[in-house]
Amino acid sequence: MNLKKLFFVFLYYGFAYYLPRSSSPVLGKTFKIIRYGICKNIFNLCGKHVNVERNAFFGSGKAIKIGDYSGIGYKCKIASNTVIGKYVMMAPEVIIFGTNHNYSDLDKPMCLQGNTELHQTIIGDDVWIGQRSIILPGRCIGQGAIIAAGSVVTKDVEPYAIVGGNPAKKIKSRK
Repeated sequence: MNLKKLFFVFLYYGFAYYLPRSSSPVLGKTFKIIRYGICKNIFNLCGKHVNVERNAFFGSGKAIKIGDYSGIGYKCKIASNTVIGKYVMMAPEVIIFGTNHNYSDLDKPMCLQGNTELHQTIIGDDVWIGQRSIILPGRCIGQGAIIAAGSVVTKDVEPYAIVGGNPAKKIKSRK
């Protein structure tokens, strides 16, 4: 990580991470602009009018791309190597994982087996992800999909599907 990016990561977690929400009646829009300006210097790609809410966690921001008019909700946790399309709504406390634990060696405790390689998660344009949803590593969420609150996405989601549950299953299609 270069020094400029490292500076903005420290600025985000040391300052902007704690600023009140964008919806705060006093200076909320200002806090939104500050977080956006900092994240533009952290993410690999940060589109126009992106909203990164208070307490959003994304590690070093490595390989994160986010499109125009999208948002990362309050207390969300986003793994590196995540691509978020345009017009994506992300409710509070969404978690997007990038890795998992290895567990195949039965002769070795799982905690000593390390993690899987980092997988890329792709969220298409115009997606709505409900509060406290969990998206497991390497999933692809199709354009126009809706992930119901509290869902655990273990498989790819087709475009315009509405999914919910644990594991998330198709409820219906928006088409």
